Amino acid sequence: MYPDFELIRLAALKADLRRCIGVQRAQCARAATQVLRPLAWLDRALALWDRVSPLAKIAAIPLGFLLKGSPSAPPRLLGKLLRWGPLVLGAVRGLTRARTG
Repeated sequence: MYPDFELIRLAALKADLRRCIGVQRAQCARAATQVLRPLAWLDRALALWDRVSPLAKIAAIPLGFLLKGSPSAPPRLLGKLLRWGPLVLGAVRGLTRARTG
């Protein structure tokens, strides 16, 4: 078949190719870790929100009333968000479920 020197040369090329593939895999793993770091943070934030969400819905209405201030004061954006946020969020979730379901 092949002479010994050709087989030795092919084995060396194969070893070199495997080494290059290993280096590229390590580089891809580092790049993927770096790229996915913000997504991991976002995933943790969403998991935290899922745990806090029921309490936030319960607390939003009283906080809206507290932040609203006196009736003569101009309405503040934060008070409106805290007052109407849970209602809007529930409506958006319902529409999303209806559209996808």
